[in-house]
Amino acid sequence: MNSAEYGVKRGFSQAADAHQAVTELRAQIDQPDTALVLLFCSPAYDLEQLGPAIAEAFGDTLTLGCTTAGEITPQGYCTGSLTGLSLNRDACHADAVHIDRLSEFAFSHGLDSVREVLARMAQTEGPDFASGTFAMLMIDGMSSAEDSVLSALHAGLGEIPLFGGSAGDDLEFRRTWVYKDGCFHSDMAALVLVHTPYPFRVFKTQHFVGSDTKMVITGADPLHRIVTEINAEPAGREFARMLGMEVEELTPMIFATHPVVVRVGGADYVRSIQKVNPDGSLSFFCAIDEGLVLSVAQTVEPYDNLAQVFDDLQAEIGPPQLIIGCECVLRSLEMERTQMKKRMGELLIANNVVGFNTYGEQFNAMHVNQTFTGVALGRTRR
Repeated sequence: MNSAEYGVKRGFSQAADAHQAVTELRAQIDQPDTALVLLFCSPAYDLEQLGPAIAEAFGDTLTLGCTTAGEITPQGYCTGSLTGLSLNRDACHADAVHIDRLSEFAFSHGLDSVREVLARMAQTEGPDFASGTFAMLMIDGMSSAEDSVLSALHAGLGEIPLFGGSAGDDLEFRRTWVYKDGCFHSDMAALVLVHTPYPFRVFKTQHFVGSDTKMVITGADPLHRIVTEINAEPAGREFARMLGMEVEELTPMIFATHPVVVRVGGADYVRSIQKVNPDGSLSFFCAIDEGLVLSVAQTVEPYDNLAQVFDDLQAEIGPPQLIIGCECVLRSLEMERTQMKKRMGELLIANNVVGFNTYGEQFNAMHVNQTFTGVALGRTRR
């Protein structure tokens, strides 16, 4: 389960009691000179108990985490669990910054936060630390602030690659949380920078590509990610028509299997629909605006797609000792529908993946959906 000789440990607990879950996880990932702990927890836990239990268990160690829409554990997909990992000081130097009040977020605030953590990292690792550093973002998945935050972070990070995920709440879509200093907070993001002597690759993949079936957003509320009109018709009804359905048939499972794609810089990025609103409009998981041209996505085989990504990563950096993964919850729903989840979980186990199902994924400057993004850490030091 662990790569202790490399300074990496992974673990999880399915205990329902918050204190017991933390105790069991700590027993698996505790190691000398721990530099960083990352935790992904089911929102089914009593967070008022879980937060202090985490703080007591890991003390002064830099510890970050968030709630999920499902967990990716050393034993595959789980729900209702607590999973995580630790890296020791031989494996990395880590530093983090929390960005609160996302509802009042300003570009300058985000840029200042990045510069603050970059300055501390440069003092510790020297001015050329960027080439051996990656960044991970965990952010309130109900904040609708991901696009604005990413814009500022990407501007500040420069060549440092970033990945991340939006926190979830098991498809309740009410409130999501990010952990800080013994408490769980909404309206917050956590950015961690990890400098490591091991080779790594930040990556993304999705099993959807664009098609010739196009649509134009002709009415939208960008602030709230709501589309009111598609092709000058009521959004829900027109999208259902394009799928050969009635609007009443549009369910989360339909949205999971029929996302839309926007093409940016020659690459496809998935935009997913969250729900149909009572007025017939559509709420999206990502930024949306009038005039945007989208296409109904076409599917490629998801297992083969992810297996090829892992093969490519192994060819680049060798067998991964750890992959931290952020996978859209809509992918998980699709795996359940197609009865592929067990097989996909075995693929994740074989590649040492730990992470969570998200309400959106981050890759450098892009906030996307129905995507698997993460970082793979090799075994041979540079």
